[in-house]
Amino acid sequence: MPSSPPPPAPSPVAERSTVRSLLRLWPYLRPVRGRFFAAAFVAVLASCLSLVIPLILKWMVDGPVADRDPGGVWLGALALLGLGVTEAVLFGLRRWLVARPMTAVEAALRRDLYRRLQRLPVAFHDRWASGQLLSRGTTDLSLLRMFLVFPLTFLFVNAVTVLVGFAVLLWQDWGLGLVLLVPVVPLIVGCSMFETRYSRVARAAQDQVGDVTTVVEESVLGIRVVKGFGRHRSQASAFAVLAERLRGTELRKARLLASIWAFITIVPELAIGAALVLGTVQVADGELSAGTLVAFLSTALALRWPVESIGFLLAMSQEAATATERYFEVMDQAEEDPGGAPAAAAAPRDPRGGLVFEGVSFRYPDAPPDAPPVLRGVDLHVRPGETMALVGATGSGKTTLTALVPRLHEPTSGRILLDGEDVTGMPRERLRSLVAVAFEEPTLFSASVRENVLMGAGAEAGDVELRRALDVAQAGFVDDLPQGPATEVGEQGLSLSGGQRQRLALARAVVGGPRFLVLDDPLSALDVHTEALVEAALREVLRGTTALVVAHRPSTVLLADRVALLSEGRIAAVGTHQELLRSSTEYAWLMSGAEVEGR
Repeated sequence: MPSSPPPPAPSPVAERSTVRSLLRLWPYLRPVRGRFFAAAFVAVLASCLSLVIPLILKWMVDGPVADRDPGGVWLGALALLGLGVTEAVLFGLRRWLVARPMTAVEAALRRDLYRRLQRLPVAFHDRWASGQLLSRGTTDLSLLRMFLVFPLTFLFVNAVTVLVGFAVLLWQDWGLGLVLLVPVVPLIVGCSMFETRYSRVARAAQDQVGDVTTVVEESVLGIRVVKGFGRHRSQASAFAVLAERLRGTELRKARLLASIWAFITIVPELAIGAALVLGTVQVADGELSAGTLVAFLSTALALRWPVESIGFLLAMSQEAATATERYFEVMDQAEEDPGGAPAAAAAPRDPRGGLVFEGVSFRYPDAPPDAPPVLRGVDLHVRPGETMALVGATGSGKTTLTALVPRLHEPTSGRILLDGEDVTGMPRERLRSLVAVAFEEPTLFSASVRENVLMGAGAEAGDVELRRALDVAQAGFVDDLPQGPATEVGEQGLSLSGGQRQRLALARAVVGGPRFLVLDDPLSALDVHTEALVEAALREVLRGTTALVVAHRPSTVLLADRVALLSEGRIAAVGTHQELLRSSTEYAWLMSGAEVEGR
C-alpha cells in the first residue's frame, strides 16, 4: 500500500518570510496577549538582573576584597544570593504566566483545524493523504506550542538582554566593548545563511513525517490485507525506506544546527579571549582596575547564553514557521458552499416533486483535461414516494450519481431537485437532514453501537427509534454483544463482520425517517437469508420515502417500483424490472450475470 504523495508546497521556501508566516498566529495570541506580554516583561527583568551581578562583583573586588573587609564580602555574597533567588522566582513566574494561555492557544488551533477538516469538500479529502493531515493536527501544533512557550519569548528577551549587556560593557570600558562588537557582522551573515538553508530542510522533514504517518495509518487499518497476503516484509521495507529518508533529513538538520552552534560559540569566545588579553595588559599597566576587568568579563560571560542560543532559537523559529505554513495550507482551503445562495433560492420552484436530475454532468476536479466526464447529461425523475433502482456496469457512475444528492460532490453542470427545490439553494444542514445515505463500504466510528446508529437521527431520537432501525436492518446480533447497544465497536468497526457493519450502516440511514433515502448497494455483504429478511423489513420503510437504490442483484432490484439503467454516464433506459428485461439487452445481460453470481 504505497503512501499518497503530499500536496505540493505553495511557494518556494526561499521566498517565504518567517516573520510574516508567524504573524498569522496573532489572532490566536490576541486573547491571551496580556499574560503573554506580562511573561515577556518578567523574563526580561529576570534576565537583566543577571547583568547586575558583575557590578556587585566589581564593587567587591575593588572594595571589600582590596581593603580586606570580611563584612563587605559577606554583604556582597548576600546580595548575589538575593539576586539569584529573585531571578529564579521571576523565571518560575514567567513559566506560570505563559503555560496555561499557550495550551489554550494550542487547543484553539487544534479545534479550528478539526472544524475546518469537517467543512472541507470531499474532493479535498480525495486529494490529500490522511497522514499529512494527521501530522498537521499533532506534530505541527505541538511544535507551535513549544515555540510560543519558549523561543518566541526568548527571541525578544535575549535581544533585549544583549542590547542592555553591550551598553553595560561599553559603559565599563568602551575599548574592550568594541572588541566584543567585532563578531556582530559575521554572526549576522552566518545566521542569515543558516536560516535559509534550515528552512528548506525543516519543511522537507515535516512533509516526510506526514508520509511516514500515512504509511503507518494505512498499514494499521489494512492489517488484515497485509497479513492475509503475507506482505509484512514488503510493507516493512517500504516503511524502512521512508523512515531512512526522514532520518537522513533529520541528520541534515542536526548537521546544520551543529555547524551554526559551533560558529556562534567560537566567534564570541575568540572575542572574549582577545578582550581578556587586552584587559589583563591594561590592569598590569594600571589603566584598568581589577574589579572593572572582573565585571567586564563576568558581563561578557553572562551574555554567552543569549548569544549562543541564537542558533537554537532560529532553528525552532524556522520549524514553527514551517508548521504555521502547513497549518494554514489546510485552513486556507475554501470550505464547501453552505448552500442557500440568494440566486438559487430565488429560482422558480419546479412543480415536479420527488428527486429530479436535470441535465446533470460531472467531472472530478483532478481528472486529466482530456478524460471524459463520469456523468454526461443525466435526466431522471424519481417520483414522490417511489423507490428507483439504479443499475449499471462497474464504472458507469452509479456511486458518483448518488453522491451528488447530498452534495458530497457538486455537479459540473445541470441541477438536482428535491420536491422542486434546487439542492444548491438549500443550506447543507437542511439538505442533509432531508437526505439519508448508506454507502456500500460502511464506515463506523470508535463509539458504541447506539452512538453510531443514532448519528443518522436528530438529537431527540432515543431507544425507540434505535430499536426500530435495528429491526429494519435485521441487526439483532447487537443484543448478543457484551454490552448490547452500548458495546464499543472499535476503530472502523473492524471487530464486526462485513455484514454486521453494513446492517448498522443501514440502520443509521433509516433511523431518522428521512424524506429521501440514497442507498449504495446496501445489502452486498449479506447472505441470501439475511438479505431476504432485511428486504422484507426495508419495504415498509421505503413506502414512506423517496428512495434511490444502487442495485446489483435482482433481489434488490425487486424492492424498487422502477429501474434506471445507467450506461457510460447516461440514463439509457427507465422502466420496471420486467420491462427492461424485455427491452434492454444490456440490462438483461447485467441481471443474468447477477443471477449467476448470486448462485
